[in-house]
Amino acid sequence: MSAASPRPRRLPVVLAGLMIAMSLQAAHAETISVSVDEARIMKLPDSVATIVIGNPLIADATLQAGGVLVLTGKGFGSTNMLALNRAGKTVLDTTVQVVGPTKSDLVVVYKGVERESYSCAPECEKRLTLGDSTSYFTNIMAQSGARIGGAGGGGGGGAPAGR
Repeated sequence: MSAASPRPRRLPVVLAGLMIAMSLQAAHAETISVSVDEARIMKLPDSVATIVIGNPLIADATLQAGGVLVLTGKGFGSTNMLALNRAGKTVLDTTVQVVGPTKSDLVVVYKGVERESYSCAPECEKRLTLGDSTSYFTNIMAQSGARIGGAGGGGGGGAPAGR
């Protein structure tokens, strides 16, 4: 009988190291970009149970059944987003970058230091945009609030009485 020398077991160690490196890379994805006042749909693993947003003034995230994530840009800037599984392990750690509107119909009018935004497709209408002058923004918010209140108040459903 010949004595066989034990072979070093390097391959399992190398494979384990490679698998760890790949999982860490998957846990830190590239920057996700979304426009302010717009939503983006993402598919996450079904094991994700909790979403954490670093700064909720910049972005908001809602986790739906089946790992569907709705990411909404709320303010300009960047923040981080973490996705955790039921055991509390980080499945995703990424940066969310919220950028300005990318629509070609956006027109910004400057009146000295005052700023107003309009959507012009095909006619120009006032648009609520972060960064607009306080008086302009407040006026549009008040009009919008009155419209929403008028649509849902009083009649109890919007259909005229007697129908």
